[in-house]
Amino acid sequence: MLDQNKMAKIKSVRGMNDIPPEQVLAWSYAEEIISRTFSSYGYQEIRFPIVESTELFHRSNQASDMVSKEMYTFEDKGGDSLSLRPEGTASCVRACIENNLLRVDSPRLWYNGPMFRYERPQKGRSRQFHQSSVEVFGIEGPEIDAEIIKLSSRLWEKFGIKDKMYLEINSIGNEESRLKYTKDLLDFFEPLKPQLDDDILKKLNDNPLRVLDSKSEKIQSLLKGAPKINDYLDEDSDAHFKKLIQILDSLEITYVINSNLVRGLDYYNKTVFEWKTNSLGSQDTVCAGGRYDNLIEELGAKPCPAIGFSLGMERLILLIQETTDNNHLKSQSVDCFFVCFGEKSILQAMMYAEQIRDRIPSLNLKVNLGSESAGSQFKKADKSGARFALILGDSELGSEVVSCKDLRNESEQETMDLESLINKIDNTFIKER
Repeated sequence: MLDQNKMAKIKSVRGMNDIPPEQVLAWSYAEEIISRTFSSYGYQEIRFPIVESTELFHRSNQASDMVSKEMYTFEDKGGDSLSLRPEGTASCVRACIENNLLRVDSPRLWYNGPMFRYERPQKGRSRQFHQSSVEVFGIEGPEIDAEIIKLSSRLWEKFGIKDKMYLEINSIGNEESRLKYTKDLLDFFEPLKPQLDDDILKKLNDNPLRVLDSKSEKIQSLLKGAPKINDYLDEDSDAHFKKLIQILDSLEITYVINSNLVRGLDYYNKTVFEWKTNSLGSQDTVCAGGRYDNLIEELGAKPCPAIGFSLGMERLILLIQETTDNNHLKSQSVDCFFVCFGEKSILQAMMYAEQIRDRIPSLNLKVNLGSESAGSQFKKADKSGARFALILGDSELGSEVVSCKDLRNESEQETMDLESLINKIDNTFIKER
């Protein structure tokens, strides 16, 4: 009979996934490459909370689906409305304003971490997802647009996926030019409304530009006859975009101008861009960004030009795992494994292990702390990926030596004192690393 008091297994929240140890290696590898690459361009890391005032996202994205349908919002014990951050840009701007960072000479920042949106989970899309992002403030010219596009391109080179990525760019002008374009776009769709579903009709009512990036083949077909936003650009936006194109050509960055490319968040203007892939199905956008020159003023500070991008870590890692040689993601998690027999040998192994770690700080060394049989411990040592099994039994304890077995080569087991063992391990890994 089942125990009625036994609690049922508790599962993770739908769309919020664990990252078990065998997957963390890929994440750590990606995060290290990203950190080094961002820093190589002189960008500084910034960190800010995952919980913000709900008003922050309402002020910056009033018409977006993110605000109306996707945010995780709750009231805290003090009665304040708080939200888990659904994106990082508004939070980064808030942090810059609050910490007076915009007074610094054109700060160039980067960050990474989890974001939260209530969406339908699928491959490459989760409700808790992770982004790595850059944000730059105080630079008006298209040179910075080109720099962050080149920065993102360099990442694809580092990950060995450059041939899997393609760049789409566009300009969405300023607020005035978008209003003129929006009016003509609505006029274009007015006689077509009987052909449109409720979702598209709602977008036309709430945020008409979002119709442009619809995944519907029918809508994309209709848009071929629609007015193009590029024809409505104000003089400044047009000049900015043309200069950007010239710089990208000089940097030998291949791109496609997509006149239907917009951003899902309200605060963007001028340059927008996306890095896409054909290797991940419908979730094809790996990295997206653009200018948001008016957001800082909207959030209460003096006007300040700004630009940034975010790349989706889940999609990036899927792409790395599915399209590249993953040998670099299969490095051994353990270098040496102490096989021990009895309490005395365990204690001695722990003491030896600390001395070895002091001498070889980069070594990954694991001590078996259980009372399993020799066969079971050797299986664990082999499964760990260790190169050497270090053996401590009664005979070794009595002679103050350690036996060493190379698990990856057919060679005789050796017995030696601790100093000789340290030299052997050090010399072996110096040669192989």
